[in-house]
Amino acid sequence: MNKSFNIKGREVGENAPCYIIAEMSANHGGDKDKAIEIIHEAKRVGADCIKIQTYTADTLTIPCDNDYFQIHAGTWKGENLHALYQKAYTPWEWQAELKEEAEKIGLAFLSTAYDSSSVDFLEELKVDFYKIASFEAVDIPLIRYIASKHKPIIMSVGMASLGEIEDAVSAVSGEGNEDLCLLKCSSAYPAIPEEMNLKTITNMRETFDVPVGLSDHSLGSLSALIAVSLGACVVEKHICLSREFVTPDSSFSMEPAEFKQMIDDIHAAEKALGKISYAPSEGEVSSTRFRKSIFIVEDMEAGDVFTPENLRIIRPSDGLPPKLLDAILGKRVSKRAERGTPLTWELIG
Repeated sequence: MNKSFNIKGREVGENAPCYIIAEMSANHGGDKDKAIEIIHEAKRVGADCIKIQTYTADTLTIPCDNDYFQIHAGTWKGENLHALYQKAYTPWEWQAELKEEAEKIGLAFLSTAYDSSSVDFLEELKVDFYKIASFEAVDIPLIRYIASKHKPIIMSVGMASLGEIEDAVSAVSGEGNEDLCLLKCSSAYPAIPEEMNLKTITNMRETFDVPVGLSDHSLGSLSALIAVSLGACVVEKHICLSREFVTPDSSFSMEPAEFKQMIDDIHAAEKALGKISYAPSEGEVSSTRFRKSIFIVEDMEAGDVFTPENLRIIRPSDGLPPKLLDAILGKRVSKRAERGTPLTWELIG
């Protein structure tokens, strides 16, 4: 697998700036104008990509009132699966226009494909890459079909066991597709901090040798910042115009100002992470003058013996290093030296 890949001229991977995906999902509320407004807000706040979802209620499930199809807990408690997806889906007849609008303003366009018909539709739109949702990470035939298009894949793996992730990764590579990024994800809405297990990001990167990121359904930006500090190179987060405009996803989505602050904080965190370095930074160089060194702290005449009373380790750093003090005590000063003189080799007889 490749450790990085390119999407419309933007590098995605370990040594590139974090790739920020703004997930629209159902936050358009069935209004195409709001969908377009979300695209523009995503661009304004600094996202790299706008993501939608390509499915219909009928491609995801069947209309059935059996208990199997009822949601009994969480944000959508009391909903029927088919009815929920009917409310939340993004009409396919919008999607070409949404893609055109995103690309016109410099945003990459990404969609989650849920079955072969949605893949075929997105191929007609000439998408550059694909998203696979956590719930579809066990749909190996779908993963193989997407991988066969030989375009980069970003795959969330919420709920997946290690073995299930191995199966999914093998399905991608088995089609000769080497461009895969895995997203750690807690598939609860909203996700709670104690169930995020973000340390897994480091292990996933080491285990699968692919770029790893975070699909974040938690509230706020803390999880995203921690993920970046652990090496996440992609962050996906839901964006809405306002949580007061209620949609199936609005309660755990970020408003534009919050999204912008998260992106600013991510980029600041990346700068703070920097690189592995044991040398003084450019800003520290001037401060090194005020480290400690050995100074003569009493007037001394030539031949006087160095003692703890006339030598001290003090600031600034103009004298010999402090680690030499024990070796110098008991030796004699070579010439007269006044109090406040930094000790140098020339003064040691």
